[in-house]
Amino acid sequence: MNTVIELKKAGKRYGEFDALHDVSIAIHPGEVVGLLGHNGAGKTTTMKLILGLIEPSAGSISVFGEVPSLRHVNSHQYEIGFLPENVSFYQHLTGKEVLQYFARLKGVAEKEVFKLLDRVGLGFAIKRKVKNYSKGMRQRLGLAQALLGNPRLLILDEPTAGLDPEATREFYCLLDELSEQGVTILISSHVLPGIEGHIDQAIILSSGQLVTCGNLDDLRKEAALPIVIRAYGDWDQSCWDHKMDAFETRLEHINTQQIECVGPESEKLAILRLLMENPGVNDIQMLNPGLESLYEYFNQDVADRGQTCLRS
Repeated sequence: MNTVIELKKAGKRYGEFDALHDVSIAIHPGEVVGLLGHNGAGKTTTMKLILGLIEPSAGSISVFGEVPSLRHVNSHQYEIGFLPENVSFYQHLTGKEVLQYFARLKGVAEKEVFKLLDRVGLGFAIKRKVKNYSKGMRQRLGLAQALLGNPRLLILDEPTAGLDPEATREFYCLLDELSEQGVTILISSHVLPGIEGHIDQAIILSSGQLVTCGNLDDLRKEAALPIVIRAYGDWDQSCWDHKMDAFETRLEHINTQQIECVGPESEKLAILRLLMENPGVNDIQMLNPGLESLYEYFNQDVADRGQTCLRS
């Protein structure tokens, strides 16, 4: 499969400081990829390299098979939409005027401006000046700007910053819709639970280096973090303790009608069978390690875990 984005041993150095070092990643058509890391991890540098805003000090970068650069016209540059973290527009213009301006730059028909403003929930404020927009409204306007021209690649830096819960939900619905249409999306976010259900792959950076990358199921297998099984019902609490002696799984009595089993993946089926055999159990809930837990795991002792990952 062809790649949309490919970095091979890419690095960016400012004087003696390595903002990014020896990073290799590949993103394929239609994937939604989370770019994760603490402040200063190298996320923004990676995005700038992909956009051609800066040039690498080492290695190579290709986007749609071409080298991204501001020095020459790239045949695919209008197929990329970008939403920066701190989006800013001309304050004296209305939302409609801002989007009309960018539409003319991209050669997009004006009728798309009104469709996009409605699509991001700003149809009611098209004549309002941007200086009177809330942060969340400016963020929505930035998303509309990124979507101009139906880009094949979207690069979104903290896109839900400033959005209220309802607007955040609507944003992820739009993200899922774009993914279904085959748009490739690279998204960075500090709100890991928010993006977990909407990404195919995760790339974790730390101090300018690649810690790990892969789909969430593979990362869970690699991390081998304990799973949590919760059981609800009406039972004699003491009956559970001796039944768990043969297992590594730890049993916790939450209250008189709830227990929680925390243990390795390898014991999952046996624990589930044990719970289902008890007539007092009326509900079971299983929780796999979330993205936040995976992020914390892979960031432990980065010096030992750091690795380069190139998915073929």
